[in-house]
Formats: sequence, C-alpha cells, structure tokens
Amino acid sequence: GPISGVNREIPVLQCHGDCDPLVPLMFGSLTVEKLKSMINPANVTFRTYSGMMHSSCIEEMMDIKQFIDKHLPPVD
Repeated sequence: GPISGVNREIPVLQCHGDCDPLVPLMFGSLTVEKLKSMINPANVTFRTYSGMMHSSCIEEMMDIKQFIDKHLPPVD
C-alpha cells in the first residue's frame, strides 16, 4: 500500500556516479523523483559524483558518514 504516517518522514540519501556504465544517471534521477512523490520530498537528498563509475569514492563515503551522523543516534 501507500507509504503513510511516520514513514513518509524517513530521511533518504541517494548517491550516484555520473559515469556509471551499469546504472545510467538518468535512472537515478527518475528514482529520486519517484521517491519524492512517495515521501516528504524535503527529506530526500540526491548526490552525484563527477567521474564516478559503478563504484564509490571518498566524497561519497564522507557524505554517507555525515548523513548517518545527522540522522542516527550515537552508539555508546
């Protein structure tokens, strides 16, 4: 069924390399637009990384760490 209640407020970080040969950037863009139609679009962040293929990079890992630090409570 449709996403409702507190689940509509879940924060989402979507990351994509602009040179991904496996999953074209356009698919990432379409996915993020679909997500924004399903949950609060203010909580959806889409980051792209210049020159990144179907892999990861330091900048992406730093963005993910920042996202986790912002949204999850610290672990003792």
